[in-house]
Amino acid sequence: MDVGIQLVFAAAGWAGVSDSEMYEQEITLARMANDLGFDAVWPVEHHFFDYSVCPDNTQLLAYLAAETPNLDLGTAAVIMPWNEPLRVAEKISMLDNISKGRVRFGMGRGLSRREYEPFRGVEMHESRGRFDESAAMVVEALRTGFIEGDGPYYPQPRTEIRPRPEREFGDRLYAVAGSDDSVQSAASVGARMVMFAEKEWERRRPGIDRHRELFEAEHGVAPPPPLTADFTLCMTDGEEARQKAEQYMGTYLASLLGHYELMEDHFAETAGYEGYGQNAEILRKVGEAGFLKGFMSSNAYGTPDQILEAFEQRRDALGPYELATCFRYGGIPFEESKASLELFAAEVLPVLKTWE
Repeated sequence: MDVGIQLVFAAAGWAGVSDSEMYEQEITLARMANDLGFDAVWPVEHHFFDYSVCPDNTQLLAYLAAETPNLDLGTAAVIMPWNEPLRVAEKISMLDNISKGRVRFGMGRGLSRREYEPFRGVEMHESRGRFDESAAMVVEALRTGFIEGDGPYYPQPRTEIRPRPEREFGDRLYAVAGSDDSVQSAASVGARMVMFAEKEWERRRPGIDRHRELFEAEHGVAPPPPLTADFTLCMTDGEEARQKAEQYMGTYLASLLGHYELMEDHFAETAGYEGYGQNAEILRKVGEAGFLKGFMSSNAYGTPDQILEAFEQRRDALGPYELATCFRYGGIPFEESKASLELFAAEVLPVLKTWE
């Protein structure tokens, strides 16, 4: 099984920790993962707010290419409507060249109205069209070495990408798929699904089956397994882990709810986000406590044995999958993050590596 570490660069939950300290902590965890046998590092893209601040994950990965030579370099994800496709193709091709083929290119379209607002001229209701148009352009550019487009958002004369893409991306393409139309878009461009742990995994199986059906129809082969991205806390005492996980995940979840305004009604009125509008109605009914209960049930925490049991249940629900899990979130003290990572690597990772 392929196991990576997710870096979310969150500031919410820590008092008196500067952005520089936050970055050093996240990079330290990546260096540790490199030495402890993980397969990949997955930094996010987020802007402006304490929820998460990593405005250019390709720039960060260029640094980590040298710092973590044993890890693949995954973008989780490049938010396509916020980035010009020509520049994305250039950056990904250059990063793949200097890392000798270690890039895993993940794409997303963005969910936060607060983040969309400062990107002048990029409207949130255009995100579906912008994503579909630019993702197809970049994937084709990485395949052929040339980018071009005649769509309404990114008209682009045929231009060669230099340094040239020298390796097929194939199953190194990923796309966040949290809605029905995103599942379809991921399949269309030949990307495997990326799913974040936010609700019970059994409820995600229909989307996986739909992605598989569409992928096979479009490309003639079955898709690679999906990537699940979540949060963990690994400790020797299960009850202590449960209490602390509830605290840290609760802090993170409060930040998430505020950042994405998930209980507000604007999604129902924003083209391309109608499904999130329906989810907002459900969240308003169950409240933050109900959301936390579902959130915790989808993430893996506890003793190594408890975590392995949770991953086994996920495998039963989804079939084979890749994993990218996060060890720093919600105000967790950095020494606890490191201890959790080390225990996970010592007792959970070796078992996961035996899975198909």
